[in-house]
Amino acid sequence: MSQDRAMLRKKMGDAKKIIEEAFEKYPIADLAVAWTGGKDSTLVLYLVREVCREHGLPLPVCFCIDEGDMFEEIREFLAQVAEEWGAEVKMLHNRDVSSAAGGQLGAQVRVADLNERNRREIERLGYEDDVFPYEPESFVGNHLMKTVALNSYLESAQIRGFFEGIRWDEQPARANEQYFSPRPATEFSPEHVRICPILHFTERDVWDAHFEYSIPFVKLYEQGYRSLGARVSTTSHGQIPAWQQDLENTYERGGRRQDKEELMEKLRKLGYM
Repeated sequence: MSQDRAMLRKKMGDAKKIIEEAFEKYPIADLAVAWTGGKDSTLVLYLVREVCREHGLPLPVCFCIDEGDMFEEIREFLAQVAEEWGAEVKMLHNRDVSSAAGGQLGAQVRVADLNERNRREIERLGYEDDVFPYEPESFVGNHLMKTVALNSYLESAQIRGFFEGIRWDEQPARANEQYFSPRPATEFSPEHVRICPILHFTERDVWDAHFEYSIPFVKLYEQGYRSLGARVSTTSHGQIPAWQQDLENTYERGGRRQDKEELMEKLRKLGYM
């Protein structure tokens, strides 16, 4: 076995140990898998599924946050893989906000038209205008459509912990994350832990794992996309497939909306993944 393949196998094994530790700490019914359809979270779901198969455990429920502007290719991929892998997927969506926008991206949403929960969340942000644009990747939009949708689900479903596919090398705001990241209860979110089994993977490792273990991935990566976010604010890095690009010397999230990237630390303190 080559040194690179041996190192990848070790990283996969270390990730599975984190997952096994989570299963020792929490009942399956109290856990979930955050699955966006992207390469990282699909790798995490694969690893969780493998551990469940090895130990005769049922697969925890999966959830995907629909921020209101998903790629159709991702929806199709989620449906196909969920059927093949026997995964139950809950789609999370802040319908109060999208309804106030008439489902139209860029539409102006009146704060006064939202329910009390969303109005309080906006106040928490220090946002003082009477309206905001329905843009899932904006500061207000990201918080309402992703973080609020997530926390509402954790509370209603009584989820005590969930697996997520973030990595140390992916974004500076995630560089100090822990494998088990406890989050205390606040008036806006329940107490829970975020379990991050692939923190030690690089972007190259993730692609090596997909090909070495025949893990499926959404076809957008073949079209040059490296990091997938909202449809209208995510661009490809050209026509070269993601795994063939210069992963070591270029920014993985360069195709994402950069004002959000610059606010990542603040967004994460508010509860974003």
